Amino acid sequence: MKIDHAIADSLSIDKSSGTTALTALIFGRTLHIANAGDCRAVLGKRGRAVELSRDHKPNCHGERLRIERLGGMVYDGYLNGQLSVARALGDWHMKGPRGSVSPLSAEPELQETTLSEEDEFLIIGCDGLWDVMSSQCAVTIVRKGLIAHNDPQKCARELVQEALRRNTCDNLTVVVVCFSTEPPPRIEITRPRVRRSISLEGLNFLQGVLDTV
Repeated sequence: MKIDHAIADSLSIDKSSGTTALTALIFGRTLHIANAGDCRAVLGKRGRAVELSRDHKPNCHGERLRIERLGGMVYDGYLNGQLSVARALGDWHMKGPRGSVSPLSAEPELQETTLSEEDEFLIIGCDGLWDVMSSQCAVTIVRKGLIAHNDPQKCARELVQEALRRNTCDNLTVVVVCFSTEPPPRIEITRPRVRRSISLEGLNFLQGVLDTV
């Protein structure tokens, strides 16, 4: 909120300029996520994607109710017919005077998660990534890359390249954070003698591979 007010006070930033924001802070084994906008944090949990943030789109049920309660409207998926997010820093041309409550909010949504041994890495990406790729697909690409070369920075570049290949039309920023210096272990799918089945982790991994095709 202080940053939002600083943007309002700045003489060098246009009132129509704005940005979304997502931060991740780790204390010991506790992961804190703060999100305002349509960036997304996704946890890689033994090959399975776990979303740790919610995209603040104007047509999401909770955001739409808040917007309409405060006098705003959602038209064709846009806040007041202008903005494709319901929360953002800046964009003061759509906000009221400082201290007033506005349909466009800079207040972040918070989530706290206790990390376990199954949690391997975190992906933080803006909407240009998630517009063309599911969370599970991104986790599969990163896990496959870490097994191959164990370089999170290279994994982030690979996600950007894949999003560009899929013709994304929005901003692209990706960060990959590993919780171990060792690459993730390969997922072994057991084959029982009588019944043939696949584990949930295996299904998630297979779905991610199919999404990349």
